[in-house]
Amino acid sequence: MSNLDQEVVTFILAGGQGDRLSVLTEERAIASVPFAGKYRIIDFTLSNCVNSGLFNIEVLTQYRPLSLHDHIRNGKPWGLDRLHGGIRLVSPFVGRLHKGWDRGTADAVYQNMNDLLELKDTTNTVLVLGGDHVYKMDYGAMLTQHRETRADVTVGVLRMPIEQAYRFGIVTVDAEKRVTDFQEKPAQPTSNLVSMGIYVFNKEILIDRLIDDADDQDSHHDFGRDVLPKMIARGDKVFAYSYEGYWRDVGTLQSYWEANMELLKENPPLDMFDRNWVIFTRSEERPPAVLGENARVDGSMISHGCQIKGQVINSILSPGVVVEEGAIVRDSIIMVDTVIGKNSVVDKAILDKEIIVGPGSVIGQADGSAGSAAGDNNSVLTIIGKRAELPAGIKIGQNVKIAPGVKLSDFTSQEVKSGQKIEGAAQV
Repeated sequence: MSNLDQEVVTFILAGGQGDRLSVLTEERAIASVPFAGKYRIIDFTLSNCVNSGLFNIEVLTQYRPLSLHDHIRNGKPWGLDRLHGGIRLVSPFVGRLHKGWDRGTADAVYQNMNDLLELKDTTNTVLVLGGDHVYKMDYGAMLTQHRETRADVTVGVLRMPIEQAYRFGIVTVDAEKRVTDFQEKPAQPTSNLVSMGIYVFNKEILIDRLIDDADDQDSHHDFGRDVLPKMIARGDKVFAYSYEGYWRDVGTLQSYWEANMELLKENPPLDMFDRNWVIFTRSEERPPAVLGENARVDGSMISHGCQIKGQVINSILSPGVVVEEGAIVRDSIIMVDTVIGKNSVVDKAILDKEIIVGPGSVIGQADGSAGSAAGDNNSVLTIIGKRAELPAGIKIGQNVKIAPGVKLSDFTSQEVKSGQKIEGAAQV
């Protein structure tokens, strides 16, 4: 489809708080959380857009948007710094249709209704995407099906293990792929065909349905819970587009950790080295990574600017991470400019940016046992928030949460037992 940029406007919903990512999202939106070392989660959606030929994009932000705005800026790394089209970052502001936070995913688009009404007549299609999924997808095929079926809305769907399906919208289709039922996150899903949170709308239909939904006092103003079920009930043409490629929802600590660890497999399901589908990002210039004389790195992803003097095993390191002599990092995710002190051990943990780990510390499992964290209750993973300072020689158990900005004085003991959360003085 050669005229996608003229025919389609894209809304990326990137205002989610992401409570299930715990301390990783206490100070940033989920779309801004680092992933795969040098990237942010939203980079995958933005890159999918530009690789699909879509350059007319609005990113709708809300919860703690500063980090996300700073990352995207004018969109230059993605080729979105354009005189016509390009990228716009939109947050709630005084003078909108109602005051306060967006009330749901549908309301986030409704609050920008003027942008829809002012679109050129040639822009007749609206693509709505989430900013909190990791995947590679050419939207052109879905847009083509939408046009050929003359659908009012097309929903992206895929098959999911049934035990995970409760976290998603469950879609029922007939032989023609027309959607006959849509249930948002049922406790007992009857199908493993789930919504990807990707919608292609006919512009005029979307405008009408958003206005109807805004007037409904009983609505949650959400696409999955309200708008789509109502469209099905009234007989609108709702079709499903089946996707069979790589797609991961990284909205829980467990799924986030697992999706990162998948990249370290011999044949990872997500090819980060595909030159035909580049994942773009804003990346600060740093020197190459350096491995010291006694360094050991096995099965890991090491970003530029890292200094490795100890051991890194089956782990992902963001730019600027320092692993001092005698330190061991195993089965972990370490973010930008964090320093692991001498003779420390970090095992099955996620450490946010600019953390200082004092020498001789033990964080996480630290027994060298094989295998991944099990279950969706994060009972193994230890999570430490950005810019925390950990005292020398401290022992931090499994399933511990350390809040962002914690200082040395916030620790009253040299041991933090499993299941605890440490808050800094500013958070209490």
